Amino acid sequence: MYLHCVRSSMATTKTRSAPVLIKKYGNRRLYDSSNSQYVNLDDIAGLVREGKQVQVVDAKTGQDLTRVTLTQIITEDAREKQTGLPLELLRQLIVASDEVRQEFVMWYLKSAFDTYQKVQDSVQSRLGEVQSAILSPVDMMKKFLGAAAPNPPQAEVEPELDALRKRIAELEARLTKPARGKQPLRRKQKGRV
Repeated sequence: MYLHCVRSSMATTKTRSAPVLIKKYGNRRLYDSSNSQYVNLDDIAGLVREGKQVQVVDAKTGQDLTRVTLTQIITEDAREKQTGLPLELLRQLIVASDEVRQEFVMWYLKSAFDTYQKVQDSVQSRLGEVQSAILSPVDMMKKFLGAAAPNPPQAEVEPELDALRKRIAELEARLTKPARGKQPLRRKQKGRV
């Protein structure tokens, strides 16, 4: 879940669409002002998974609560599924309380996820190539053979075909004629020696 959310959030930074504005009220209710409806954390997670950019703000102060809300989604998911970040990483995040260490850890995580995203994109690209090759083997063979052996001119092909046809006819004629000078073999009869 966590990797999926990070991957999706990285994808949204690429698309740069207008963010879905979610207002958080004092009673902890979340209101999607873009779609004029109340939402919950699962709805927000769904928006992120769809690749939409989400911004959560306090309804009174306008303070940005996006980071806190996304972290809450991750912790809620980890509580339900017993997944999430490894304990040692969580401990290191707590230890990295000063700003410099925390920035380094965040930079490291972002770099790791960026690398992960590049690998995923590369794998998806390769899968697309394989899929197109599977769906169109004739086109693939044309590309493969087209680059390897250009088609000879038609004028050169016809004399070669005629010569091959003549040679095949000669070989067939030899097979149908009995061998000269040789007589068919006789079978030995039983009882005679």
